[in-house]
Parts: sequence; structure tokens; C-alpha cells
Amino acid sequence: MNSLFETTSSQSILDRLDKLTPETPAQWGKMDVSQMLKHCQAPLDIALENITLTSKTGWLQKQIMKLFKPLLYNDKPWKQGLPTAKELIIDTPQDFDKEKTRLVLLITEFSKKSTVKTWPNHPLFGYFTPEQWGKMQYKHLDHHLNQFNV
Repeated sequence: MNSLFETTSSQSILDRLDKLTPETPAQWGKMDVSQMLKHCQAPLDIALENITLTSKTGWLQKQIMKLFKPLLYNDKPWKQGLPTAKELIIDTPQDFDKEKTRLVLLITEFSKKSTVKTWPNHPLFGYFTPEQWGKMQYKHLDHHLNQFNV
């Protein structure tokens, strides 16, 4: 499984981002390319502790999340149309260049932290090892780049 902590994997993601244009159509889903770029920033912002999700999860939801947690960082591709936290849904117009630039900066910042041993708990899924954080971030970006056929 690729990880955003691997130089070749993070560079591959950056190279794929370079292929996007403001007109790149989605193969599935409701987001346009600019909204997707904004959406992809949130998991990186969470890991880097730039933002905090405000949604409260109940006991039952936490138990359900534990069942899905391994799917976030295993080798199997994510299915299309998976649910996401309401704070991560982007349904307003976004500026393509601004969002792409910020996403590249976040990927670069995150990928340089391969030696960090302690990461914050994820607000919905709890503890991830550094290895799991790297794989999960790669998998999320890969999923959405596939959504836009790059």
C-alpha cells in the first residue's frame, strides 16, 4: 500500500494534481474539481491539527466507525459514493487555483513529517499509527484523483 510518507508516492499524487484543470469533469459524485480540491484538504488539515471537527459522535457511531476503520488504509480501493462527515462536504463554488495551491502545500507539509511518532487522534476513527496516517492520506487523495480520471 502506498503512503504519502513515501517520496515516490507523494510525488505521484502531486504529478496527478498537475493534470487537473478547472474544466476536468468528475467521473462520479456531486463535487466539481475545485470542490474536490477543497474537500481533500480537510483530512490533511485534521492530521496537521489545523482544524478540528465539531461533530459529536455517539457510542453507537463510534462502534460502527471501528468496523470501517481498517478500510481507510488497506489495499482495497474505496467505493464510489461513500458517506463523509458533514463538515467535509463542499457544495459551494471554490477557486480552482487557490484550492489546488493550498492542497499542494498541505501534501508537501504532511509528507515531510514521516518521522513524527505521535499524531493526533482522528475525531471520528480515533487512534492511527503513523503508518496508517500515511496510507490513509494517500488512499483518500488517490480515490478523488481517480474520481477525476487522473
